[in-house]
Amino acid sequence: MKAMILAAGLGKRMRPLTDTCPKPLLPVAGKPLIVHHLERLAAAGITEVVINVSYRAEQIIEALGDGAAYGVSIEWSREDRPLETGGGIQKALPLLGEAPFWLVNGDVWCAPDLTELPTLGDDLAHLWLVDNPDHHPAGDFHLDNAGRVHPDGEPRLTFAGLSMIDPALVASEAPGAFALAPLLRSAMVAGRVSGHHHRGPWVDVGTPERLAKLDTRLRAMAE
Repeated sequence: MKAMILAAGLGKRMRPLTDTCPKPLLPVAGKPLIVHHLERLAAAGITEVVINVSYRAEQIIEALGDGAAYGVSIEWSREDRPLETGGGIQKALPLLGEAPFWLVNGDVWCAPDLTELPTLGDDLAHLWLVDNPDHHPAGDFHLDNAGRVHPDGEPRLTFAGLSMIDPALVASEAPGAFALAPLLRSAMVAGRVSGHHHRGPWVDVGTPERLAKLDTRLRAMAE
């Protein structure tokens, strides 16, 4: 199985930190945020990784290289301009192949169990959902007792930015920049999205303040 890390964003919410450093390379507990993902993937035996890049792309590529230092093999999907989540995935499909792959947003920190990943069957996606954080109290989607995800309904959970994706979800869209969320909602309406409630550690590292809190937390855990 392959994995894809979304790392092409501009990091506007992280300014001024991202004025000189792309968000995936921002340090957390002594190493770049994206390296936490690479190390967790390697530990789970997922060693083929595709990373899309655009903003400060060469800086990221130079820092990570071919991934050998982290126990993985990295292929790079370059974007002349950020293509958003859906467009970025679609452009990377020639590198990802036709099988479902694990997808993670580069701006989250998490500790999921990747040793037993779900199979999709006829579904187009499987989502990791978490309790709604303080900065996103309304949540995103409803998870029913059968493990199906719906765009509406209560109670609601927040999409963690982790998912299993079938390439067919984005393959037929017109090339260019487009978001993943509307495609997920359409697939939910069609009954083709499953999910589960992830109760382990997870942080949306979306602001300098949350980055600093995560850094403090992880350093304290390591002591």
